[in-house]
Amino acid sequence: MSYVEIPGARTPIRMWTDPAAVEDVALRQLQNVATLPWIKGLAVMPDVHYGKGATVGSVIAMQDAVCPAAVGVDIGCGMSAVRTSLTAGDLPGDLSRLRSKIEQAIPVGRGMHEDPVEPGGFHGLATSGWEDFWGRFDGVADAVHFRRSRAVAQMGTLGSGNHFVEVCVSDDDSVWLMLHSGSRNIGKELAEHHIGVARQLPHNQGLVDRDLAIFVADTPQMAAYRNDLFWAQEYAKYNRTLMMALLKDVVRKEFKKARPVFEPEISCHHNYVSEERYDGMDLLVTRKGAIRAGSGEYGIIPGSMGTGSYIVRGLGNELAFNSASHGAGRRMSRNAAKRRFSAQDLEEQTRGVECRKDSGVVDEIPAAYKPIEQVIDQQRDLVQVVAKLKQVVCVKG
Repeated sequence: MSYVEIPGARTPIRMWTDPAAVEDVALRQLQNVATLPWIKGLAVMPDVHYGKGATVGSVIAMQDAVCPAAVGVDIGCGMSAVRTSLTAGDLPGDLSRLRSKIEQAIPVGRGMHEDPVEPGGFHGLATSGWEDFWGRFDGVADAVHFRRSRAVAQMGTLGSGNHFVEVCVSDDDSVWLMLHSGSRNIGKELAEHHIGVARQLPHNQGLVDRDLAIFVADTPQMAAYRNDLFWAQEYAKYNRTLMMALLKDVVRKEFKKARPVFEPEISCHHNYVSEERYDGMDLLVTRKGAIRAGSGEYGIIPGSMGTGSYIVRGLGNELAFNSASHGAGRRMSRNAAKRRFSAQDLEEQTRGVECRKDSGVVDEIPAAYKPIEQVIDQQRDLVQVVAKLKQVVCVKG
């Protein structure tokens, strides 16, 4: 489908889905965003659903302003994927050992590394910029400085919720490695700090929704947020890079005889801010639950832990601010999923996938998400499918 346009207070809302299928609370959030004085455009992806602060699956283009809650608390959260030289035939019938080795190498949940992970310990990882990156930690908000040791120890770790590490097989029988994570606790605390600052600013007191508090250009608060935002986005990218290096290391050891080779990594944020230019204007584009899909740019759109994922190439649709969905998108809340489904339901819906099947991850059951094929079909003018992947191993936090 192409987009459907519905009126907004200051800008039309372009939706790559049927507005009738969007929750009322999410539609109200979007209408509230469209009232902001600084907004220049609002695009809504097919995985849209209600989110804390701002709608998941929204792309907000603003001039000289940014809304920290519209980025979300997991700054820089995103995906990475790597195609390997392995094929489905190289995989053992029992994948439990491979899953166990991944879980040993990459801490999950609130776990962290006992010894900090650094790029220099891995084949081919660039180390330039690493010391400068950590040197700039002294310049982020004083409120999080006491978290430095934790931030160091959590670099290269997964986290929980919908974050995952997967081994997948593509439609041409190639084995892929894929993972999803962000800026861990340090990104969350930076986000919460700045959201709190924004809510107190005088120009935000009359907003229809206090969650949409804004920083405006040429103010110290905006300068501080941009500094910390871009640092946290960099943290998230390093985090995924190091996790992928750890994952490759596991695969090298487990498949020594096959001598796996790894293609260049595809990586994309889907909770972030980018400086971009549209219609002759320099804009700050916030993607919360959306990836950049500029012409020819590769992206990753995952489904749920039992359905599969897509590698895509952007078509550069400027009506969507060169964006696409970040995944299938939830169709029910975590609490609703826990009330409705059991561990037995999870086991049935993840049959054939080596993964956790206990009550602790029932909120991630495939039925809690929209059908990924439908979500892909609704954005055929945004991305082109390059490969379809089906997970055979899924590690959750």
